[in-house]
Amino acid sequence: MFRLAYFVSHPIQYQAPLLRSIAADPDISLKVFFYSDFSLQKYQDPGFGRTIKWDIPLTKGYDFQFLDCWGNKQRKNFIQQPISKDIYEQLTKEQFDAVWVHGWSWICSLQTIIIADKLGIPVLIRGDSNILREPKHIGKKLTKKVFLGWLLKKITSFLYTGTYNYKFYKDYGINDEKLFFMPYAVDNDYFCNRTMQARTTREELRQSLNLESGRPIILYAGKLQLEIKRLLDLLAAYRLLSADGLREPEPYLLFVGDGEGRQRLESEAKDTGWGSIRFLGFRNQKELPNFYDLCDVFVLPSAFEQWGLAVNEVMNAGKAVVVSDQVGCAPDLVMESQNGRIFPVGNVYALMNAIQWAIANADRAGEMSLKHIQNWSFKQDIKGLKLALDEIV
Repeated sequence: MFRLAYFVSHPIQYQAPLLRSIAADPDISLKVFFYSDFSLQKYQDPGFGRTIKWDIPLTKGYDFQFLDCWGNKQRKNFIQQPISKDIYEQLTKEQFDAVWVHGWSWICSLQTIIIADKLGIPVLIRGDSNILREPKHIGKKLTKKVFLGWLLKKITSFLYTGTYNYKFYKDYGINDEKLFFMPYAVDNDYFCNRTMQARTTREELRQSLNLESGRPIILYAGKLQLEIKRLLDLLAAYRLLSADGLREPEPYLLFVGDGEGRQRLESEAKDTGWGSIRFLGFRNQKELPNFYDLCDVFVLPSAFEQWGLAVNEVMNAGKAVVVSDQVGCAPDLVMESQNGRIFPVGNVYALMNAIQWAIANADRAGEMSLKHIQNWSFKQDIKGLKLALDEIV
């Protein structure tokens, strides 16, 4: 059995089910160390622009401990964040075969990598860095190259999450024998089961939202951030679906979420005079499958997404997906003109055409989505993690 220590910033809603799955594996003894507990309470999420309290268990089903830290619990910048007092103590007290660290943007993560390296404990790293966002300023680019050149030498093996993450490591000179595939996945069983349950009350939800039967539904679910998510592009593309620019399009456009851009979006939507654009506010994790089931096509038009786990989630509902070419999951999850479309970010006409295709091919594309996402699961995550542990321990 492998004794594995996992170090991560805080309990994360996307990671909790994965950690439970790993802890249940008979070949791995897992202990998780968190730097902060802020996500277990109500907290202010700047992206959603509101107080959040997750409605799913974040720490059940696996062994965990909070590190003893100085500093701000909720990381605001590189200076205002936790600094651990007891990583050395934890690693010397328990005989771990390997240490797994999530990313390197937290000081505690850097502390863990450095201390484990000094103690001779093999270090695995998994994060979401990719080739889509590299600094353009020569000074920043050089600083990053020097920093990562120093840091990556201390890593024994790398758990890459997808195509762009793999290419990132290759660009920094990491050899294939150090790279192990551990894909960015969600709890497929949970989302499949929840969306199947949602089908039984789909018409009730449609009626409660006053949506006419038979009209297609376009869905965006996430933070309402105009610059990052490029939601004005989605609104502009939707307006192009109108036959004459005056009459509302046949599909509905639903925005699920909240954030700083909501007021501007609502104002722009009101100017159309249409009743087909709806803002449904923030919905928690247990509610989202109802909206995934309700929609015909899911759109993520972002200027940049490290990955875009909402795409994983909605594919489990068997839906067509449309994403920009700056969404990290695009080359792995979106099969062009099969389960969805990828469009050049900022190209409103291309986005409109992609949405039209997705609506016209919703049933076939949805079947392809559901089939494809089953191969992007926790099962593959655990397989990749075990291969890495076999190699380094």
